[in-house]
Amino acid sequence: MGSVAIDSSSTSNKNRAADAGARRTRRVRMTGAERREQLLDIGRTLFAERGFEGTSVEEIAAKAGVSKPVVYEHFGGKEGLYAVVVDREMRQLLDLVTGALTAGHPRELLEQAAFALLDYIESYTDGFRILVRDSPVAQSTGTFASLISDIATQVEDILGLEFKARGFDPKLAPLYAQALVGMVALTGQWWLDVRKPKKAEVAAHLVNLAWHGLDGLEAKPRLVGHRRA
Repeated sequence: MGSVAIDSSSTSNKNRAADAGARRTRRVRMTGAERREQLLDIGRTLFAERGFEGTSVEEIAAKAGVSKPVVYEHFGGKEGLYAVVVDREMRQLLDLVTGALTAGHPRELLEQAAFALLDYIESYTDGFRILVRDSPVAQSTGTFASLISDIATQVEDILGLEFKARGFDPKLAPLYAQALVGMVALTGQWWLDVRKPKKAEVAAHLVNLAWHGLDGLEAKPRLVGHRRA
């Protein structure tokens, strides 16, 4: 009887182990779309922490609990995964900025643009870190500079109307749009690490510089130094 009891216990333990293994398998089994999103989330985190060069396909696969060929199957390699991550972050930021530009008064529009970028930095810190990094796979249409240019284009139309109303040359609106958006973006990069002062105060100071600079704008600015070219 004793040997039967031991065999029964051994069989029971094996069954429990098999059931546990089956449950683990069921927990990690995903659809193709779910697996793709998982790999994107993992890649996004690693790219933000270590950059493109510091991240390997092996590490992405290991954190996802899959083999390397699964990553290649979905994205063709690290470059493909990185490109999708960057594209998503660019669209996210651009949508936030363009969606925020709703007010009619130019000063409030400046506030909305500043807040939109700072909101993105605060809520999507990993994404912003990825966007401001240089990468060997970043193309002319997939860099932070090109994104800033896209946002400046949105601001350009607003400035053009304001310039025309004030008697300034509206053809200069693109130059000023790039300057304004670039100022906010570079300040955002600095604020990303220091996080002081508070977001609303940073936005207020940015708009203060931009607005009062525009308010005292000269129609034909002159250089005051000796250099002329």
